[in-house]
Amino acid sequence: MGWRSVMISRPAKLRREHFSLAIEQEQTAFVPFEDIAIIVLNHREIQLTHPVLSACADYGIGLYATGDNHQPNGVFLPFLAHSRTTRLMRKQMDIPRPLAKQAWANIVRRKIENQTAVLRFCSKNGVDRMDSYVRRVRSGDTENLEGQAAAFYFTQLFGQGFYRAEERWTNAALDYGYAVLRGAVARGLVAHGLHPPIGLFHASEQNAFNLADDLIEPFRPLVDLHVAKNPATTEGDLAPQDKAALVALLNVDVGMPQGKMSALSAIEYAVESLARLFEQGDSELELPNLIGLHAHRLEC
Repeated sequence: MGWRSVMISRPAKLRREHFSLAIEQEQTAFVPFEDIAIIVLNHREIQLTHPVLSACADYGIGLYATGDNHQPNGVFLPFLAHSRTTRLMRKQMDIPRPLAKQAWANIVRRKIENQTAVLRFCSKNGVDRMDSYVRRVRSGDTENLEGQAAAFYFTQLFGQGFYRAEERWTNAALDYGYAVLRGAVARGLVAHGLHPPIGLFHASEQNAFNLADDLIEPFRPLVDLHVAKNPATTEGDLAPQDKAALVALLNVDVGMPQGKMSALSAIEYAVESLARLFEQGDSELELPNLIGLHAHRLEC
């Protein structure tokens, strides 16, 4: 499984050379495809060859494009052959509603728990109220405690005048980080034979990533914590270093039942548990616990 995040923010030509991605700029850098998890194309003057796209599919690499606003606006996902693809599609479509509602409740609880951890890490008020939201979540979250908690949480974290819809640096940073996580989750779903359009809770006919938008929820607070801890010095567009730091969140450690691991590895385990949900009816998903912003260290 790839572990490196490659972000290209200057004019470049990308080509395949044997088993590596060649990045031609002033000098040529080579990165083994087997080490790469995602590639972010963050400049309008980047050229790439068809063999690069083919290699991304072969190695299970998510390739992100960005729009004129430099926010991720598309992702190329591998169409991997999988022995259980058709079976899982049927099971996703036929999942019993009580099972789906219980799984969604587990996702909502962990999301709010991680939002509560963000407030603690940032020494903000409102922890007791967030804890009460966690205790009140029931199957299907019929009271929409996820939405109630989010409305309260963001004003505690970023101030009473904060609105998610407002055009400002903080929201741009949140959106960028969420988009990177969303693509990584979608990549994991496809790799495990799951179909991103068929969600547990999200069900928009115009959304090709409903299932990714379900599973991403407990991971979102990782982006929130980073943005809260690293605010912009001046308002304006995200700087290249801001974007690189947001992509690098995939390598930040989170807690999982198996132990401490990078967010990217945690996504893989979470997706595997989601596959068990559909195949075995196990609603106890393996979801991350926020433990800080420490980068994962590879052991040699």
